[in-house]
Amino acid sequence: MDVIITHILTFFKVLRLADIIDIAIVAFVFYYLSNLIREARVWQILKGVIFFLLATWVSGILELNTVNFILVNTMQVGILALVILFQPELRRILQQIGRTNFESFFKGEKVDNVKTASEITKAACALSRARLGALIVIEGKMGLGDIFGTGTELNATVTSDLLITIFFDKTPLHDGAVVINNNTVRYAACVLPLTRDESLSRELGTRHRAAIGLTENCDAAVIVVSEETGIISIAQNGKLTRNFSEPALLEAVTKILRGDEVSGDDKSKLHNKWKEIINVRKN
Repeated sequence: MDVIITHILTFFKVLRLADIIDIAIVAFVFYYLSNLIREARVWQILKGVIFFLLATWVSGILELNTVNFILVNTMQVGILALVILFQPELRRILQQIGRTNFESFFKGEKVDNVKTASEITKAACALSRARLGALIVIEGKMGLGDIFGTGTELNATVTSDLLITIFFDKTPLHDGAVVINNNTVRYAACVLPLTRDESLSRELGTRHRAAIGLTENCDAAVIVVSEETGIISIAQNGKLTRNFSEPALLEAVTKILRGDEVSGDDKSKLHNKWKEIINVRKN
């Protein structure tokens, strides 16, 4: 134990201020780039690249000459292929770096989740009453880079008026989904993947199947407004919870923005509680 303490003290004695700044800069760059990479959804590919690097290293140590030769040459060609294949993602990452507001980052600016939840709820309920269909995606920690490529970039503050305007059936962006992250409507008219679950009820249309399909493979949540019935539903983790009232929807959206999961029990409890409040006021 004394030896460990001695080594730690020796380390701090030789540590300079420049070393601390150097380490902090490298850590920040790696953290920032990792977030951008996760957003572009190329992390799965990077894991494959890391596997190939490890396999190449192990084959070299074990003197598996043929395997090592194949892996080395594959990696040389593969790096160039990845740059060509992910050219749109790399361009998007560089654009994101250029748009970043570093002042707000260092200030630790927080998103007003309460206001955002209120605006989303107001828009969804207004669309429900008008029988206008809608798909509102709330992005989670996993990025949706491949979904962004199918839509139109907006980067506008979330307001109920904006969401209602987007989904008005005479506008060019109404046919598709909007993606919301950090109090911002990032993209509109995005195409979502449909679920392949054949056990779903035939009452569920394309919007509901697209919402379920997206949430089967990521941690996003999707609010669905049915054009036919006006029913408001939420898809999360490949499951669909339906028939949200306005207060239940507000509570659910607030939980989603906090990073929590919404369950049918939460919706039922809040809905019943709201009915009790209304009955008390009537009496």
